[in-house]
Amino acid sequence: MSGAEALEITVRQLRNVKDTVNSLLPYQPVILVGGTAIAVHGIHCIIARIPNDGALAGLQRLLFRNLRKIPAVKRKVDEEVKKAEKVMKHDIKTLYQGDNSECIFITDLPSAGLSTQDILEKIKDYSKLGSYKWGDGAVSGTVYHGGEDLTQLNTEVYRLCAWTNPLHPDVFPGVCKMEAEIVRIGAALFHGGPTCCGTMTSGGTESIILAVKAYRDWAMTERGILYPEIIVPVTGHAAFDKAAHILNLRIKHVPIDEDTCTVNVKKMKSMITRSTIMLVGSAPAFPHGCIDDIQSIAALGRKYNIPVHVDACLGGFLLAFMPAAGHPIPPFDFNVPGVTSISADTHKYGYAPKGSSLLMFSEKKFKEYQHFTQADWPGGLYASPTIAGSRPGVLIAGCWASLLHFGYKGYVDATKKIIDTARQIEKELRKIDGISVMGRPQVSVIALTSKVFDIYRLQGGLGKKGWSLNALQFPPSIHFCLTYCQTAPGVAERFVKDVKELTAEIMKNPGAPSSGAVRINRIRIRRVICKLQSLLKTP
Repeated sequence: MSGAEALEITVRQLRNVKDTVNSLLPYQPVILVGGTAIAVHGIHCIIARIPNDGALAGLQRLLFRNLRKIPAVKRKVDEEVKKAEKVMKHDIKTLYQGDNSECIFITDLPSAGLSTQDILEKIKDYSKLGSYKWGDGAVSGTVYHGGEDLTQLNTEVYRLCAWTNPLHPDVFPGVCKMEAEIVRIGAALFHGGPTCCGTMTSGGTESIILAVKAYRDWAMTERGILYPEIIVPVTGHAAFDKAAHILNLRIKHVPIDEDTCTVNVKKMKSMITRSTIMLVGSAPAFPHGCIDDIQSIAALGRKYNIPVHVDACLGGFLLAFMPAAGHPIPPFDFNVPGVTSISADTHKYGYAPKGSSLLMFSEKKFKEYQHFTQADWPGGLYASPTIAGSRPGVLIAGCWASLLHFGYKGYVDATKKIIDTARQIEKELRKIDGISVMGRPQVSVIALTSKVFDIYRLQGGLGKKGWSLNALQFPPSIHFCLTYCQTAPGVAERFVKDVKELTAEIMKNPGAPSSGAVRINRIRIRRVICKLQSLLKTP
């Protein structure tokens, strides 16, 4: 038998099998094919409607929205919201009214321009609004003041560079040179190699969004990943959620270890898929001030060939100087194999004017995907490395001036004072019955919680004494982010004393609820919501 005859017999047998199968089925092949196509399309539509934070989270929101439509539930929620609104309106009016008899806003341009003196007087009046005195060291984070000399320096820098814009490098090459030098200084501080590169941004949020964009575009172009996912600790900055929302990515949140308040690396590993384009670690995380295990996260990145981003926006410019200041730290920067990018805010512990931040990549191949270009616009070739097109060159100049003003030794000295003060406060707080320090703070943030009483009562009491602390949740907690302002003589001692006295007073009746705006905003509404969400087993 020839080969052609054997092939013909095989084809004939396959046709017989096909005809036999078709004869046994109740539907015609065209119906089967069409039905399959419709079913596949339907499944695709369902999958496409799954939110980026997962089907469970989407289902929870859907059920919660419907639960809120139940009359009894709606009445309760509306009642609590109205109470909150009443308190908030009063607080806002008080905040903006200040010492004036009325709360008045300018809503129209004056018919004639005001004089310089009149404008400056209004600026002074507006600057006096608010009850918290950050200069006394009573405010958590917020203002990262580098001293009066630096303020005077940056005032002059603003005069010289107020109208500069790095979007036009041919017109303002000076600020572009400053930006390049800032990036190179940052690369050296965080142990970047000769291929390390980066950009200045408007703040940590933009740095994070651009990092996510770069990895998304790189993964889609170089690896053909159509539905990218990023994996972030639950304590990672909310800017990652913002980036996922804007860039239409799925974000997976990894739980933390309850004792250390650092990300559970084993859980992170279990969440990795073929669509994972980015792993994230915090150094430190904003809520509790603890540094994730960057070495283990980077090892996962190397094993699965996934970029690893270290978010050092909050404490990067402390961590870079802590070893020289006598405070050892775990490896976290480009010295760790597998770390491919770092974000670090110069407008925090770099003491540069708000807002400036650094985004650095270990290699140029990632940074190329951070940029946006449009070559077919009638207005000409358009390209920008950041979300903004025009950027205030004065902020670049102010950052550059701040770095040179402090110098390495100046940053080491400031870092030592801040970390020494943080260690002193943490040590004393751990001695107070009724409260506990969360995790093992390693930089400048100290988070407090209580298993005995409502911790927001302590926050409210401290507020009445002039302290402004950050409220956290899951679990209820508060934190104090120390800056150079808290290193002034007597500030740390006064804070510990106030916490000790207030806690002792609260412990006399630990079961009492919170009061005032803190209770309204953080407790009453959350209790209504959490009762409903408990049905869905949410945190």
